[in-house]
Amino acid sequence: MSQSSIQWIARADAARDLLARHAPDVDREARWPAESVAALAEARLLGLTIPVALGGGGQGPRTFATVVCRLAEGCASTAMIYLMHVCGTQVIAGANGFARRDQVLKDIASGRHISTLAFSEKGSRSHFWAPVSQAKVDGSAQRISADKSWVTSAGHADSYVVSTRSANGTEPTASTLYFVSKDAAGMTVSGRWTGLGLRGNASAPMKLDKVLVPATDRLSGDGDGFGVMVNTVLPWFQLGSAGVAVGIARAAVSGVRDHLNEAKLEHLGQPLASLPNLRAELARMQISADAQGAFLDHVAGRMENPQSDTMLAVLESKAAAAEAALDVTDLAMRACGGTAFSGKLSVERNFRDARAGSVMAPTTDVLYDFIGKAVLGMPLF
Repeated sequence: MSQSSIQWIARADAARDLLARHAPDVDREARWPAESVAALAEARLLGLTIPVALGGGGQGPRTFATVVCRLAEGCASTAMIYLMHVCGTQVIAGANGFARRDQVLKDIASGRHISTLAFSEKGSRSHFWAPVSQAKVDGSAQRISADKSWVTSAGHADSYVVSTRSANGTEPTASTLYFVSKDAAGMTVSGRWTGLGLRGNASAPMKLDKVLVPATDRLSGDGDGFGVMVNTVLPWFQLGSAGVAVGIARAAVSGVRDHLNEAKLEHLGQPLASLPNLRAELARMQISADAQGAFLDHVAGRMENPQSDTMLAVLESKAAAAEAALDVTDLAMRACGGTAFSGKLSVERNFRDARAGSVMAPTTDVLYDFIGKAVLGMPLF
């Protein structure tokens, strides 16, 4: 690991401590973690993957995976906001035809701009790659009307990477990606996110009503959005989602460890850690978290040095980590018993956050199908 990478991870560790302090209140109030996002901006982590020439960190998948994992240990909601921001940033960075590309990336690197994705739609649900909305030509521009669901940072991001079927497209995958600013006329947030877990990531529905987008704000070629989704967004999202899941699992392990050491069986004069069955459950949790951490690093390495099995590893990453986080947090709740179920321990939040993360598209079931197709040599779509 390079010295530069170590320095960025150290920044994430420092931010993690602040995120952890605000996480209980963010979860309880289901509010946007303004203090935590500001800390990421101040640490210049928003520009982690942006080229150095534009003021960014110039870091790749391996550093990103470690950073998002560390952030998720402190606050999974903030880590998810960060993940979606980086995904949006990667799309913008790859859009050489986007006239404002360099300026937007400089603003992101300096901490003045947060981006996110607006892909999933009610009509196609977890099949985020197939928008049912369709652009309409308006002179040299496009009009976009769409009902977007699960837009992380809805109403808080400075820009949205919006997908829609191209004006002349007939297939669901004939999509185009656009850069839409937060102040675009006709774009509104349709409700407030108060879900079971990840309660601070503002993952609310958004409605676009005949939003006018100039051709200069196109982030993909006309009809080429699907390729950007699969080749750029999917790998970074999968890796980051796996990182969030591993971070949640590690936080749960830490929470159980602390509880077993601190809680007492006063009539016996012993801590809960004296019980072999609870130590065994903690051991299972630790092994699972460590195994997924190692696999996460393996997948990040495959992304940095692509090989024939890179896409298979990418597809496996989110499914494996999400399922492991479900198992680890379930064990955490069992190990901590009634104290956990009363909501008095952070492991209860970890439990809910793990479940929210597992249903984000592509869901585990969809990924299992993709993975099976890849193993069989069948086309994914």
